[in-house]
Amino acid sequence: MHIAVANLAALELHTPQWRIGADPDLMVVDLDPGAPAGLKECCGVAILMRDRLAEDGLSAYPKTSGKKGMQLCVPVSGTQDAETVSGYAKRVAEELSARVPGSITAKMAKAVRPGKVFIDWSQNNAAKTTVAPYSLRAQGSPTASTPLTWDEVAAMALGEEPARQFAAAEVLARVDEHGDLLAELLTPGPPVP
Repeated sequence: MHIAVANLAALELHTPQWRIGADPDLMVVDLDPGAPAGLKECCGVAILMRDRLAEDGLSAYPKTSGKKGMQLCVPVSGTQDAETVSGYAKRVAEELSARVPGSITAKMAKAVRPGKVFIDWSQNNAAKTTVAPYSLRAQGSPTASTPLTWDEVAAMALGEEPARQFAAAEVLARVDEHGDLLAELLTPGPPVP
């Protein structure tokens, strides 16, 4: 597969969130900043989302998008249909939006997104794809969708580290240092409530 993709000169790899023909075993929360909000603000929202999901027994694993935002990958049971998983993601997004309306929106309309982080719950649909972890992004200086530690997310949210995307060589060094930070995604999580 990788050789076939390379032969097509594919740079960005966007994949379904879960196995084709099966119920979701992964919920994806896409955090998309509306300027002037950026990755720093996404990191703050990611922490709120992580903590809210933990209340329901779900674990979230963060990664940058390689462009301007980030995603949280949440292993789920694989025993519920996409409508159930997407409905749960929408409820949590709306809950956080109501809690912090000046900084978060759960609405897709571009008009309400400037200065806020859009929690895109709609990614949990069999017809949608998300940039794959470690995939390069097609831009002048390619960066990669990079798994992060929660300590890094907190440091970026607080401004202790610059909130930024990572170049390809940095990602390889990070894998040597941290291993695969998304390895836990291969283990099913609990069902969504």
